[in-house]
Amino acid sequence: MYWYLFWPWNVWAARERIWACEPADAGLADELAAIHASCFARGWSVEEMDQLLSDDAVVACALHMEGRGRPVGFAASRIAADEAEVLSVAIRPRFRQGGGGSALFGHHLGRLAARGVRRVVLEVDEENASAIALYARFGFVQVGKRKAYYARADGGRGSAKVLALEMR
Repeated sequence: MYWYLFWPWNVWAARERIWACEPADAGLADELAAIHASCFARGWSVEEMDQLLSDDAVVACALHMEGRGRPVGFAASRIAADEAEVLSVAIRPRFRQGGGGSALFGHHLGRLAARGVRRVVLEVDEENASAIALYARFGFVQVGKRKAYYARADGGRGSAKVLALEMR
């Protein structure tokens, strides 16, 4: 009788609706710094995050689960003329694989476009397959590579792919 409720597309649609995105400002610096630290070997300090979020050239978005106040992720980019550089996209590990990355990044790109951005560039760890797949879904293509760009938790260095998106 209710077999249609269990179809995979229905589960995907329901999963997508649990996310909410909003602009992030310096009032969230401590929470966003904690999220960043949970995702990267060298996290940004609260002071660095506060400085970033106070910069008029920076666009930042916070990801929340609908109905809950604390952010679980964020995206931040710096705009120069009609180009933006994605500085970071971070989602707490336990909230990944639920559609939040797509919701957050789509919202973030929309805010950049609204500010007149025509080109977006970013670096991504070449071993971060899920992030590379996310960016590819939005149309990013590889335009370069930076060797030994990222610090690893084990003290090693990882290379980054440089990706770009031409927005219309």
